[in-house]
Amino acid sequence: MPYKFNFDFSSLYQNLFRELFRIAGEKRLHRKIGSKLRDLNERFRISKITGLDINTSISLLEDFVDVFVENYLQRERFLRTSKRALLLPHCSRKYMDNRCEASFDPSLSSYFCNSCSPDCLINKASKLGKERGYDIYILPGGSCIPKILERGYEAVVGVACCEELKLGLKYLQAKNIPGQGIPLIKNGCANTRFSLEMLEKIL
Repeated sequence: MPYKFNFDFSSLYQNLFRELFRIAGEKRLHRKIGSKLRDLNERFRISKITGLDINTSISLLEDFVDVFVENYLQRERFLRTSKRALLLPHCSRKYMDNRCEASFDPSLSSYFCNSCSPDCLINKASKLGKERGYDIYILPGGSCIPKILERGYEAVVGVACCEELKLGLKYLQAKNIPGQGIPLIKNGCANTRFSLEMLEKIL
């Protein structure tokens, strides 16, 4: 868990991040958005709802914007690819113990969903990915990504906290592989959440 604090944007997602995504997606406007984050923080009462101080919440919003901007910049190249991988965080599984029936491949350090719980976020995300032709990997961390990329993927969609996404997207850039990131809207070591609606649009 890279952040040294916990947050939960679940109740804010519907309006806040749709607005952020719209603003960040407008041509060149992302270069000016930093000055607007304090206004967004006040408008959506982020500090009050999350319990984070204003500087921390603004820094977190800046990370979200960075990911959305990178998605925008990589989108055209991404859409021209066909062999794609979807990387999901293992901390979003419904169960983090032996009740989860996911199989584990030690050679890739990845779990593979066996659809044991219909209401599991990872199960739902895996189904979305498979329906769209993605290979799905459920990862305990980013260190296994190089092994996965050796399988010849042309593009990657990753779900993680923004700090990890920013590192991952930089790594993909160095490999000349277009990526798309979906940030967690609730972080932590377990029971993390991301938006299936956003995942579906990105896929």
